[in-house]
Amino acid sequence: MLRVGLTGGIGSGKSEVSKRLAAQGAVVIDADAVAREVVEPGTDGLAEVVEAFGREVLRPDGGLDRPKLGDVVFADPEADLEQAAGPGAIVVHDVPLIAENGRAGVYDVVVVVDSLPRTQIERLARHRGMTREQAKSRMAAQASREQRLAIADIVVDNSGSLAELDRQVGDLWAELRRRAVAASREDARP
Repeated sequence: MLRVGLTGGIGSGKSEVSKRLAAQGAVVIDADAVAREVVEPGTDGLAEVVEAFGREVLRPDGGLDRPKLGDVVFADPEADLEQAAGPGAIVVHDVPLIAENGRAGVYDVVVVVDSLPRTQIERLARHRGMTREQAKSRMAAQASREQRLAIADIVVDNSGSLAELDRQVGDLWAELRRRAVAASREDARP
């Protein structure tokens, strides 16, 4: 199995890359979607998480301590969703905050979706209705572009057209498949 961490700043187009990788055959685990599951205080979902992982994954206010849960999940391979993918799979963890959380080392490959800051601002204004100031504020709250690029094994430049993005994702998929085959061969050695 090849574990891929996919990240990018807000408005970079990471979700577009994630969708295209899923269409190619990657098993995508979307950290945002998992985080949005019904785990609010008092819900059955949170009760199940506590039953599975213990009360130490709760904050003092009774809400889910997501970083602590992440530490527990990564420490317990049986609890990791990727195990269902199988040994030869390419598992893409769509995680917005890999650089911020210092988690790059848990992946075999880190792919950073990058775009020019002005492109990010334009996308946030057009697709999410943010003002330029709101977009800049959100971007400033995340790791810098330089911090993300510093953890990248592969960079997808999403400053161009969707056709260009399609071409780059095709190249990325070919590279990930090559690495997955190499990793499988390495794992098979006695």
